[in-house]
Amino acid sequence: MKSIVIKCGGSVMEDLGDSFFESLSELKEEGYQLVFVHGGGPAINKMLELYQVPHEFVNGLRKTTPEVMEVAEMVLSGQSNRKLAAMLQKQGLKALGLNGSDAGLFLGEVVDQEKLGLVGKISGVNRPLLEKLLSEELIPVITPIASTEDGTKLNVNADYAAAAVANAIDSEHCIFVTDVEGIFIDGKLSSHLDKKEIEQHIKDEKITGGMIPKVTSAMKAISQGINSVMIVSGKDAFYKNGTWIGTNVSAKKEVFN
Repeated sequence: MKSIVIKCGGSVMEDLGDSFFESLSELKEEGYQLVFVHGGGPAINKMLELYQVPHEFVNGLRKTTPEVMEVAEMVLSGQSNRKLAAMLQKQGLKALGLNGSDAGLFLGEVVDQEKLGLVGKISGVNRPLLEKLLSEELIPVITPIASTEDGTKLNVNADYAAAAVANAIDSEHCIFVTDVEGIFIDGKLSSHLDKKEIEQHIKDEKITGGMIPKVTSAMKAISQGINSVMIVSGKDAFYKNGTWIGTNVSAKKEVFN
């Protein structure tokens, strides 16, 4: 079974274009099974402000108190998940929204209770469940929420959750959807960059601004064990006539088919 894991951040979800969905349809026609993992950062921030829940970030991760966790789950499962699943359904793609904590889909462990609260890492993925859904031609749309063995809900970085799913089902590709086509160096879209090249381009200030966290997230996901991450645009086609459009990021240079 050929599969692709697609991570869609909350900030780009509003900007997904028709060409993006056309690429998804083309991949489905070629026999790829799709799995979405999504975030919801901006919407969570907005709701935390509305309910006046104190919140902060520590080393790029949202410190998750029980109050923050309650709001995050409400937004992710009740708003962001529903929205993305509905968008896929509207395009004729059979999407099924799931909470990562449902049916032991994501088994999690606390990262650092003192510093980060209920922030977790995924220690196990229910592969049989995902394979069953994919065999039914369904597209799982999953929140990055894990559950510990005692049932405690944990907030997981969506990049890491996508990497965990990709590892669990041996996906051919893990794709990060952003607001740009990929990484541009000297005005040209780079089809493939490895860790060493990225570090050098950041040092030379050829990768700057908002692209730095994108490539950093990709490299962190790769550190979770997957071979590569493809950075693509959610506004345009990222796969057309059998050709990928974006930047493949890997630990070392390998051919990306």
